[in-house]
Amino acid sequence: MTRPPGAHDLSAGPAVLDRVADVATTALERYGRGPGTTVTLIDVSENATFRVDDPTAGPSVLRVHRLDYHGPGAIDSELAWMDALRREAGVRTPRVIESVAGERVVSVPDPAGGGDRRCVMFEYLDGRPPAERDGDSFEELGEITARMHRHSRGWRRPPGFTRFDWDYEAALGRVARWGRWQDGAGMGPAELEVLGRLDRTLHERLARFGTGPGRHGLVHADTRLANLLVAGDGSVSVIDFDDSGFSWFLYDLGTSVSFFEHQPQVPELIDRWLTGYRRHLALPADDEAEIWTFILFRRLLLVAWIGSHGGVELARRLGAGYTAGTCELAERYLSRVT
Repeated sequence: MTRPPGAHDLSAGPAVLDRVADVATTALERYGRGPGTTVTLIDVSENATFRVDDPTAGPSVLRVHRLDYHGPGAIDSELAWMDALRREAGVRTPRVIESVAGERVVSVPDPAGGGDRRCVMFEYLDGRPPAERDGDSFEELGEITARMHRHSRGWRRPPGFTRFDWDYEAALGRVARWGRWQDGAGMGPAELEVLGRLDRTLHERLARFGTGPGRHGLVHADTRLANLLVAGDGSVSVIDFDDSGFSWFLYDLGTSVSFFEHQPQVPELIDRWLTGYRRHLALPADDEAEIWTFILFRRLLLVAWIGSHGGVELARRLGAGYTAGTCELAERYLSRVT
């Protein structure tokens, strides 16, 4: 069963999460987890993530995927890049734990039908995300992002590598992956007018910016501080490559301020990010001039995400207020670029 763009089965309520927990328990049998193993839900976003505690093997993390999000081979490709970053770029990523049969991706039928849910088990990494708006952490995030981009530019991808695109059409256009921004929370005639002007301007500027090799490639696509883990010894890990795909490198900067793009300290945080980034890669002035284009591109995409993920706690909390804040940001941006 194929769902329309943006439809998110994990947003459908507690009954679905109960089934997903059953899938997680079934998957553990494939990993040979012993008696006394417990499974605890950590988070629900695009996927459901569980902490697995085995008295013998210790803790691990199990990711149970939503239905109809990634096509065949896409999850294997995600894991291949994570392996390569850890091996070749010095970017610490969680290692994949294989099943007893040597599978990196395990498929388990959903109890309600509709297809198999793919599951991946990762090693458990100690650490906590930095404070959301910490300047030093933003500088480190910029540096890590540059290392990933530098690796992406030179990496010879394995045969069959496939990840989806985060271009205009996939984000905001006719095949919008997270649904239409026009269906965002609190959307009325005034909001549609302002954000419609923003949409058209973003489309034009992105087309003009282009997708040359120095501007476009394989990116993490969700490089927020929430996806860094800082351990007690100061080592930093990067997690959650589930949205990684092909987009503009500057899209990763846009994602770094996700959900708080309107806060007054954002320009300072961007400067700190750029300081870290430039330790490994230069950012031409023409690229730097479009930073806010990518921040607004991501922001409008998140308006769509909130509208299509009503069952996710973060989306419910942000709701219509996020749309109103997006309109204010859009007016300021449009006054500068049009």
